[in-house]
Amino acid sequence: MKRVLIITYYWPPAGGIAVHRCLKFSKYLREFGWEPIICTADNPEYPVLDSENSKDVLKGTTVLKMKFWEPFNLFKFISGKKKEERIHNVFLEEEKPTFAHKLGIWIRGNIFIPDARKFWIRPSVKFLTKYLKEISVDAIFTNGPPQSTHIIAYRLKNKLGIPWHADFQDPWTQVDYFPQLMLNPISHKVHKAMENRVFDNADKITICSDTWKTDLESIGAKDVGVIVWGYDETDFENINVELSPKFTISHYGSLGPDRNAKTLWNALSIISKENEKFSEDLEIELAGFISHTIINELKSLGLKNNLTLFKHLSRKETLERMCRSQVLLLILNNMPNVMGRLPGKLFEYLASRRPIITIGPPDSDASKIIKETNAGTSCNFEDLDTTINTIKNLYEKFKSGQLNSNSTDISQYSNKILTKKLAGYLDQIIKPD
Repeated sequence: MKRVLIITYYWPPAGGIAVHRCLKFSKYLREFGWEPIICTADNPEYPVLDSENSKDVLKGTTVLKMKFWEPFNLFKFISGKKKEERIHNVFLEEEKPTFAHKLGIWIRGNIFIPDARKFWIRPSVKFLTKYLKEISVDAIFTNGPPQSTHIIAYRLKNKLGIPWHADFQDPWTQVDYFPQLMLNPISHKVHKAMENRVFDNADKITICSDTWKTDLESIGAKDVGVIVWGYDETDFENINVELSPKFTISHYGSLGPDRNAKTLWNALSIISKENEKFSEDLEIELAGFISHTIINELKSLGLKNNLTLFKHLSRKETLERMCRSQVLLLILNNMPNVMGRLPGKLFEYLASRRPIITIGPPDSDASKIIKETNAGTSCNFEDLDTTINTIKNLYEKFKSGQLNSNSTDISQYSNKILTKKLAGYLDQIIKPD
Protein backbone atom coordinates (compact mmCIF):
# COMPACT_ATOMS: atom_id res chain seq x y z
CA MET A 1 0.00 0.00 0.00
CA LYS A 2 1.45 3.35 -1.09
CA ARG A 3 1.15 6.25 1.33
CA VAL A 4 0.05 9.82 0.63
CA LEU A 5 0.26 12.70 3.08
CA ILE A 6 -2.87 14.83 2.70
CA ILE A 7 -2.46 18.38 4.05
CA THR A 8 -5.88 19.95 4.53
CA TYR A 9 -7.14 22.65 6.86
CA TYR A 10 -10.72 21.37 6.76
CA TRP A 11 -11.33 18.11 8.62
CA PRO A 12 -14.02 16.85 11.00
CA PRO A 13 -15.57 18.31 13.10
CA ALA A 14 -15.69 20.96 10.35
CA GLY A 15 -19.08 21.36 8.73
CA GLY A 16 -20.03 22.87 5.39
CA ILE A 17 -18.95 21.74 1.95
CA ALA A 18 -15.21 22.50 2.11
CA VAL A 19 -14.40 19.55 4.36
CA HIS A 20 -15.83 16.95 2.00
CA ARG A 21 -13.24 17.09 -0.75
CA CYS A 22 -10.36 15.61 1.23
CA LEU A 23 -12.64 13.66 3.55
CA LYS A 24 -14.20 11.72 0.68
CA PHE A 25 -10.85 11.23 -1.06
CA SER A 26 -9.43 9.72 2.14
CA LYS A 27 -12.49 7.50 2.51
CA TYR A 28 -11.93 5.75 -0.83
CA LEU A 29 -8.17 5.98 -1.49
CA ARG A 30 -7.44 2.62 0.11
CA GLU A 31 -9.58 0.94 -2.55
CA PHE A 32 -7.09 2.20 -5.15
CA GLY A 33 -3.86 1.29 -3.38
CA TRP A 34 -3.19 4.44 -1.36
CA GLU A 35 -3.15 4.81 2.43
CA PRO A 36 -3.94 8.41 3.46
CA ILE A 37 -2.14 10.16 6.31
CA ILE A 38 -3.91 13.37 7.26
CA CYS A 39 -2.21 16.55 8.46
CA THR A 40 -4.67 19.14 9.70
CA ALA A 41 -5.09 21.93 12.26
CA ASP A 42 -5.44 21.26 15.98
CA ASN A 43 -7.16 24.56 16.86
CA PRO A 44 -9.02 25.62 13.70
CA GLU A 45 -11.56 28.41 13.24
CA TYR A 46 -14.29 26.71 11.19
CA PRO A 47 -17.35 28.65 9.95
CA VAL A 48 -19.63 25.75 10.98
CA LEU A 49 -19.24 22.50 12.89
CA ASP A 50 -20.82 19.11 12.18
CA SER A 51 -19.72 16.09 14.21
CA GLU A 52 -21.57 13.73 11.84
CA ASN A 53 -18.76 14.07 9.30
CA SER A 54 -16.52 11.97 11.53
CA LYS A 55 -18.33 8.84 10.31
CA ASP A 56 -16.37 9.06 7.05
CA VAL A 57 -12.97 8.93 8.75
CA LEU A 58 -11.93 5.31 8.23
CA LYS A 59 -10.76 3.28 11.17
CA GLY A 60 -6.98 3.30 11.46
CA THR A 61 -6.50 6.57 9.58
CA THR A 62 -3.50 8.49 10.93
CA VAL A 63 -4.47 12.10 11.68
CA LEU A 64 -1.69 14.54 12.61
CA LYS A 65 -2.89 17.79 14.19
CA MET A 66 -0.74 20.93 14.19
CA LYS A 67 -1.20 23.70 16.74
CA PHE A 68 -0.70 27.25 15.51
CA TRP A 69 -1.91 30.78 16.14
CA GLU A 70 -5.25 31.55 14.48
CA PRO A 71 -5.51 35.34 13.93
CA PHE A 72 -9.29 35.38 13.70
CA ASN A 73 -9.71 36.63 17.25
CA LEU A 74 -7.59 39.62 16.22
CA PHE A 75 -9.77 40.11 13.13
CA LYS A 76 -12.90 39.92 15.26
CA PHE A 77 -11.48 42.50 17.67
CA ILE A 78 -10.51 44.89 14.87
CA SER A 79 -13.78 44.49 12.97
CA GLY A 80 -15.97 44.72 16.08
CA LYS A 81 -17.26 41.15 16.06
CA LYS A 82 -17.91 39.06 19.13
CA LYS A 83 -15.22 36.57 20.14
CA GLU A 84 -17.62 33.63 19.92
CA GLU A 85 -18.92 34.70 16.50
CA ARG A 86 -17.87 32.43 13.64
CA ILE A 87 -16.47 33.95 10.45
CA HIS A 88 -18.17 32.85 7.23
CA ASN A 89 -16.45 32.72 3.88
CA VAL A 90 -18.66 35.54 2.63
CA PHE A 91 -17.52 37.97 5.32
CA LEU A 92 -15.62 39.86 2.60
CA GLU A 93 -18.87 40.74 0.92
CA GLU A 94 -20.84 42.57 3.58
CA GLU A 95 -23.35 45.07 2.21
CA LYS A 96 -22.05 48.13 4.09
CA PRO A 97 -18.78 47.24 5.82
CA THR A 98 -17.61 49.52 8.60
CA PHE A 99 -14.17 51.15 8.65
CA ALA A 100 -13.10 48.59 11.27
CA HIS A 101 -14.25 45.75 9.03
CA LYS A 102 -12.37 47.24 6.07
CA LEU A 103 -9.25 47.54 8.21
CA GLY A 104 -9.57 43.87 9.11
CA ILE A 105 -9.85 42.99 5.42
CA TRP A 106 -6.78 45.11 4.59
CA ILE A 107 -4.75 43.32 7.25
CA ARG A 108 -6.01 39.95 5.99
CA GLY A 109 -4.95 40.76 2.43
CA ASN A 110 -1.66 42.59 3.01
CA ILE A 111 -0.25 41.11 6.22
CA PHE A 112 -1.61 37.57 6.32
CA ILE A 113 -0.16 36.29 3.04
CA PRO A 114 -1.17 33.98 1.48
CA ASP A 115 -4.07 33.81 3.94
CA ALA A 116 -5.02 33.94 7.61
CA ARG A 117 -3.55 30.44 8.15
CA LYS A 118 -0.02 31.54 7.31
CA PHE A 119 1.06 30.83 10.89
CA TRP A 120 0.35 27.15 10.21
CA ILE A 121 3.18 26.96 7.68
CA ARG A 122 6.34 27.12 9.80
CA PRO A 123 5.34 24.69 12.62
CA SER A 124 3.92 22.23 10.07
CA VAL A 125 7.08 22.26 7.94
CA LYS A 126 9.22 21.79 11.04
CA PHE A 127 7.15 18.89 12.38
CA LEU A 128 6.58 17.18 9.02
CA THR A 129 10.23 17.39 7.97
CA LYS A 130 11.12 15.31 11.00
CA TYR A 131 8.05 13.05 10.71
CA LEU A 132 8.62 12.22 7.04
CA LYS A 133 12.21 11.20 7.70
CA GLU A 134 10.85 8.54 10.06
CA ILE A 135 7.60 7.61 8.27
CA SER A 136 8.10 7.62 4.53
CA VAL A 137 5.34 8.58 2.14
CA ASP A 138 5.21 8.22 -1.63
CA ALA A 139 3.44 11.51 -2.35
CA ILE A 140 2.05 14.68 -0.80
CA PHE A 141 -1.42 16.00 -1.64
CA THR A 142 -2.49 19.53 -0.68
CA ASN A 143 -5.89 21.12 -0.96
CA GLY A 144 -6.59 24.83 -0.89
CA PRO A 145 -7.91 27.25 0.05
CA PRO A 146 -6.44 28.00 2.40
CA GLN A 147 -3.48 28.28 0.04
CA SER A 148 -1.10 27.99 3.00
CA THR A 149 -1.36 24.23 2.56
CA HIS A 150 0.45 24.53 -0.78
CA ILE A 151 3.27 26.57 0.73
CA ILE A 152 3.80 23.87 3.36
CA ALA A 153 4.15 21.27 0.59
CA TYR A 154 6.36 23.55 -1.50
CA ARG A 155 8.85 23.80 1.35
CA LEU A 156 8.65 20.08 2.12
CA LYS A 157 9.33 19.18 -1.50
CA ASN A 158 12.39 21.44 -1.59
CA LYS A 159 13.69 19.79 1.58
CA LEU A 160 12.75 16.16 0.91
CA GLY A 161 12.04 15.83 -2.81
CA ILE A 162 8.70 14.02 -2.32
CA PRO A 163 6.34 14.15 -5.35
CA TRP A 164 3.58 16.70 -4.77
CA HIS A 165 0.03 17.07 -6.08
CA ALA A 166 -1.55 20.53 -5.53
CA ASP A 167 -5.35 20.61 -5.69
CA PHE A 168 -7.50 23.76 -5.80
CA GLN A 169 -11.10 23.92 -4.61
CA ASP A 170 -11.03 27.58 -5.66
CA PRO A 171 -8.36 29.47 -7.61
CA TRP A 172 -5.81 31.66 -5.83
CA THR A 173 -5.36 35.04 -7.53
CA GLN A 174 -8.32 34.33 -9.81
CA VAL A 175 -10.80 33.70 -6.99
CA ASP A 176 -13.83 35.99 -7.05
CA TYR A 177 -13.03 37.84 -3.80
CA PHE A 178 -9.35 38.46 -4.62
CA PRO A 179 -9.99 42.03 -5.90
CA GLN A 180 -11.73 42.83 -2.58
CA LEU A 181 -8.61 42.17 -0.49
CA MET A 182 -7.44 45.78 -1.00
CA LEU A 183 -3.93 44.65 -1.87
CA ASN A 184 -1.12 47.14 -2.29
CA PRO A 185 1.23 46.55 -5.28
CA ILE A 186 3.85 44.77 -3.18
CA SER A 187 1.33 42.40 -1.57
CA HIS A 188 -0.15 41.65 -4.97
CA LYS A 189 3.28 40.68 -6.29
CA VAL A 190 3.90 38.45 -3.26
CA HIS A 191 0.64 36.58 -3.85
CA LYS A 192 1.51 36.10 -7.51
CA ALA A 193 5.05 34.96 -6.68
CA MET A 194 3.77 32.36 -4.21
CA GLU A 195 1.20 31.14 -6.70
CA ASN A 196 3.88 30.77 -9.37
CA ARG A 197 6.05 28.74 -6.98
CA VAL A 198 3.19 26.28 -6.69
CA PHE A 199 2.75 26.15 -10.47
CA ASP A 200 6.48 25.64 -11.05
CA ASN A 201 7.15 23.05 -8.34
CA ALA A 202 4.03 20.88 -8.02
CA ASP A 203 4.28 17.62 -9.98
CA LYS A 204 0.54 17.74 -10.67
CA ILE A 205 -2.11 20.44 -10.36
CA THR A 206 -5.86 19.87 -10.34
CA ILE A 207 -8.87 22.14 -10.06
CA CYS A 208 -12.64 21.69 -9.94
CA SER A 209 -13.83 22.68 -13.43
CA ASP A 210 -12.84 22.77 -17.09
CA THR A 211 -13.05 26.56 -17.40
CA TRP A 212 -10.94 27.12 -14.30
CA LYS A 213 -8.38 24.66 -15.70
CA THR A 214 -8.07 26.88 -18.77
CA ASP A 215 -7.90 29.98 -16.54
CA LEU A 216 -5.05 28.49 -14.47
CA GLU A 217 -3.11 27.48 -17.56
CA SER A 218 -3.50 31.04 -18.92
CA ILE A 219 -1.45 32.38 -15.99
CA GLY A 220 1.32 29.80 -16.02
CA ALA A 221 0.07 26.48 -14.63
CA LYS A 222 0.96 23.52 -16.83
CA ASP A 223 -0.96 20.36 -17.68
CA VAL A 224 -3.76 21.05 -15.20
CA GLY A 225 -6.15 18.17 -14.48
CA VAL A 226 -9.80 18.44 -13.49
CA ILE A 227 -11.39 16.66 -10.55
CA VAL A 228 -14.88 18.04 -10.00
CA TRP A 229 -16.75 17.91 -6.73
CA GLY A 230 -18.89 14.82 -6.38
CA TYR A 231 -21.47 12.96 -4.36
CA ASP A 232 -21.17 9.93 -2.11
CA GLU A 233 -23.67 7.16 -2.81
CA THR A 234 -23.56 6.02 0.80
CA ASP A 235 -24.83 9.40 2.01
CA PHE A 236 -28.13 8.76 0.20
CA GLU A 237 -28.64 5.07 1.00
CA ASN A 238 -30.93 5.45 4.00
CA ILE A 239 -32.80 8.59 3.00
CA ASN A 240 -36.47 7.80 2.58
CA VAL A 241 -38.58 10.94 2.86
CA GLU A 242 -41.86 12.10 1.43
CA LEU A 243 -41.87 15.08 -0.89
CA SER A 244 -42.96 18.38 0.57
CA PRO A 245 -46.68 19.14 0.12
CA LYS A 246 -45.65 22.74 -0.66
CA PHE A 247 -44.08 23.97 -3.89
CA THR A 248 -40.67 24.26 -2.22
CA ILE A 249 -37.80 25.94 -4.01
CA SER A 250 -34.76 25.25 -1.84
CA HIS A 251 -31.17 26.40 -1.64
CA TYR A 252 -28.59 24.92 0.74
CA GLY A 253 -25.42 26.83 1.54
CA SER A 254 -24.25 30.41 1.90
CA LEU A 255 -25.80 33.17 -0.18
CA GLY A 256 -23.84 36.42 -0.24
CA PRO A 257 -24.83 39.60 -2.11
CA ASP A 258 -23.10 38.27 -5.25
CA ARG A 259 -25.71 35.49 -5.29
CA ASN A 260 -28.75 37.70 -4.97
CA ALA A 261 -30.95 36.25 -7.72
CA LYS A 262 -33.06 39.38 -8.19
CA THR A 263 -34.64 38.19 -11.42
CA LEU A 264 -35.76 34.94 -9.81
CA TRP A 265 -37.23 36.73 -6.79
CA ASN A 266 -39.03 39.13 -9.15
CA ALA A 267 -40.39 36.19 -11.14
CA LEU A 268 -41.75 34.54 -8.00
CA SER A 269 -43.32 37.82 -6.91
CA ILE A 270 -44.96 38.42 -10.30
CA ILE A 271 -46.42 34.91 -10.47
CA SER A 272 -47.62 35.14 -6.85
CA LYS A 273 -49.54 38.34 -7.64
CA GLU A 274 -51.04 36.75 -10.75
CA ASN A 275 -51.97 33.45 -9.10
CA GLU A 276 -53.19 33.39 -5.50
CA LYS A 277 -52.96 29.59 -5.35
CA PHE A 278 -49.30 29.74 -6.41
CA SER A 279 -48.65 32.20 -3.59
CA GLU A 280 -50.29 29.81 -1.10
CA ASP A 281 -48.27 26.83 -2.34
CA LEU A 282 -44.90 28.55 -2.65
CA GLU A 283 -42.20 28.02 -0.04
CA ILE A 284 -38.72 29.48 -0.50
CA GLU A 285 -36.39 27.49 1.73
CA LEU A 286 -32.91 28.95 2.33
CA ALA A 287 -30.47 27.19 4.65
CA GLY A 288 -27.08 28.60 5.66
CA PHE A 289 -25.59 32.07 5.96
CA ILE A 290 -27.98 34.31 3.98
CA SER A 291 -27.10 37.94 3.26
CA HIS A 292 -29.45 40.55 4.69
CA THR A 293 -29.54 42.01 1.18
CA ILE A 294 -31.33 38.89 -0.07
CA ILE A 295 -33.70 38.66 2.89
CA ASN A 296 -34.65 42.32 2.52
CA GLU A 297 -35.14 41.86 -1.23
CA LEU A 298 -37.58 39.00 -0.69
CA LYS A 299 -39.48 40.93 1.95
CA SER A 300 -39.73 44.03 -0.27
CA LEU A 301 -41.28 41.90 -3.01
CA GLY A 302 -44.00 40.61 -0.71
CA LEU A 303 -42.49 37.15 -0.28
CA LYS A 304 -41.86 37.32 3.47
CA ASN A 305 -44.60 34.79 4.28
CA ASN A 306 -43.18 32.37 1.70
CA LEU A 307 -39.69 32.45 3.18
CA THR A 308 -38.31 29.76 5.50
CA LEU A 309 -34.80 30.30 6.86
CA PHE A 310 -32.43 27.87 8.56
CA LYS A 311 -29.16 29.22 10.00
CA HIS A 312 -27.42 25.85 9.87
CA LEU A 313 -28.47 22.28 9.26
CA SER A 314 -26.44 19.17 9.91
CA ARG A 315 -25.35 17.27 6.85
CA LYS A 316 -27.95 14.58 7.46
CA GLU A 317 -30.74 17.17 7.77
CA THR A 318 -29.52 18.95 4.65
CA LEU A 319 -29.58 15.82 2.50
CA GLU A 320 -32.98 14.80 3.83
CA ARG A 321 -34.46 18.21 3.06
CA MET A 322 -32.74 18.18 -0.32
CA CYS A 323 -34.51 14.94 -1.23
CA ARG A 324 -37.79 16.28 0.17
CA SER A 325 -37.79 19.52 -1.80
CA GLN A 326 -39.82 19.92 -4.97
CA VAL A 327 -37.23 22.08 -6.75
CA LEU A 328 -33.56 22.65 -5.93
CA LEU A 329 -32.04 26.06 -6.53
CA LEU A 330 -28.46 26.59 -7.70
CA ILE A 331 -27.44 30.26 -7.77
CA LEU A 332 -24.03 30.99 -9.30
CA ASN A 333 -21.89 33.95 -8.24
CA ASN A 334 -22.52 36.87 -10.58
CA MET A 335 -18.77 37.49 -10.78
CA PRO A 336 -16.11 37.40 -13.55
CA ASN A 337 -15.13 33.77 -12.85
CA VAL A 338 -18.72 32.48 -12.91
CA MET A 339 -18.23 30.34 -16.01
CA GLY A 340 -16.10 27.83 -14.11
CA ARG A 341 -17.98 27.91 -10.83
CA LEU A 342 -19.11 24.36 -9.97
CA PRO A 343 -20.58 24.45 -6.45
CA GLY A 344 -20.16 21.24 -4.50
CA LYS A 345 -23.89 21.17 -3.82
CA LEU A 346 -24.58 20.67 -7.54
CA PHE A 347 -23.49 17.04 -7.43
CA GLU A 348 -25.49 16.29 -4.32
CA TYR A 349 -28.46 17.93 -6.02
CA LEU A 350 -27.93 15.48 -8.88
CA ALA A 351 -27.85 12.56 -6.44
CA SER A 352 -31.09 13.69 -4.79
CA ARG A 353 -32.88 13.22 -8.13
CA ARG A 354 -34.96 16.38 -7.78
CA PRO A 355 -35.40 18.98 -10.57
CA ILE A 356 -32.78 21.75 -10.51
CA ILE A 357 -33.12 25.36 -11.59
CA THR A 358 -29.79 27.10 -12.13
CA ILE A 359 -29.46 30.88 -12.10
CA GLY A 360 -26.44 31.77 -14.22
CA PRO A 361 -25.06 31.72 -17.77
CA PRO A 362 -26.53 28.87 -19.84
CA ASP A 363 -23.05 28.09 -21.22
CA SER A 364 -21.35 27.91 -17.79
CA ASP A 365 -19.76 24.64 -16.70
CA ALA A 366 -22.54 24.13 -14.15
CA SER A 367 -25.29 24.69 -16.72
CA LYS A 368 -23.59 22.29 -19.14
CA ILE A 369 -23.63 19.51 -16.55
CA ILE A 370 -27.30 20.22 -15.78
CA LYS A 371 -28.08 19.95 -19.49
CA GLU A 372 -25.93 16.86 -20.12
CA THR A 373 -27.58 14.98 -17.27
CA ASN A 374 -31.08 16.26 -18.09
CA ALA A 375 -31.36 17.35 -14.47
CA GLY A 376 -33.03 20.73 -14.84
CA THR A 377 -33.08 24.16 -16.45
CA SER A 378 -30.75 27.16 -16.51
CA CYS A 379 -31.92 30.77 -16.51
CA ASN A 380 -29.52 33.65 -17.11
CA PHE A 381 -29.13 36.28 -14.41
CA GLU A 382 -31.37 38.90 -16.07
CA ASP A 383 -33.64 36.75 -18.28
CA LEU A 384 -36.99 37.43 -16.63
CA ASP A 385 -39.19 35.84 -19.32
CA THR A 386 -37.33 32.52 -19.30
CA THR A 387 -37.32 32.49 -15.50
CA ILE A 388 -41.08 33.11 -15.28
CA ASN A 389 -41.82 30.44 -17.88
CA THR A 390 -39.54 27.94 -16.14
CA ILE A 391 -41.20 28.48 -12.76
CA LYS A 392 -44.69 28.23 -14.25
CA ASN A 393 -43.78 25.00 -16.04
CA LEU A 394 -42.39 23.47 -12.85
CA TYR A 395 -45.46 24.58 -10.88
CA GLU A 396 -47.86 23.04 -13.42
CA LYS A 397 -46.03 19.73 -13.11
CA PHE A 398 -46.16 20.04 -9.32
CA LYS A 399 -49.94 20.56 -9.38
CA SER A 400 -50.43 17.57 -11.66
CA GLY A 401 -48.20 15.34 -9.52
CA GLN A 402 -45.64 14.97 -12.32
CA LEU A 403 -42.76 17.06 -11.00
CA ASN A 404 -39.97 14.52 -11.18
CA SER A 405 -36.34 14.48 -12.25
CA ASN A 406 -35.55 12.73 -15.52
CA SER A 407 -31.80 12.91 -14.99
CA THR A 408 -29.57 10.37 -16.67
CA ASP A 409 -26.60 8.36 -15.37
CA ILE A 410 -24.49 10.47 -13.00
CA SER A 411 -22.08 7.78 -11.78
CA GLN A 412 -19.07 9.60 -13.26
CA TYR A 413 -19.53 12.16 -10.48
CA SER A 414 -19.47 9.69 -7.59
CA ASN A 415 -16.75 10.29 -4.99
CA LYS A 416 -15.45 6.77 -5.50
CA ILE A 417 -14.93 7.28 -9.25
CA LEU A 418 -13.35 10.69 -8.68
CA THR A 419 -11.01 9.23 -6.06
CA LYS A 420 -9.95 6.61 -8.60
CA LYS A 421 -9.01 9.50 -10.88
CA LEU A 422 -7.00 11.10 -8.08
CA ALA A 423 -5.21 7.80 -7.40
CA GLY A 424 -4.31 7.68 -11.08
CA TYR A 425 -2.70 11.10 -10.88
CA LEU A 426 -0.78 10.07 -7.76
CA ASP A 427 0.44 6.93 -9.52
CA GLN A 428 1.66 9.10 -12.42
CA ILE A 429 3.72 11.50 -10.31
CA ILE A 430 5.54 8.72 -8.46
CA LYS A 431 6.24 6.84 -11.70
CA PRO A 432 6.79 9.52 -14.35
CA ASP A 433 7.11 8.44 -17.98
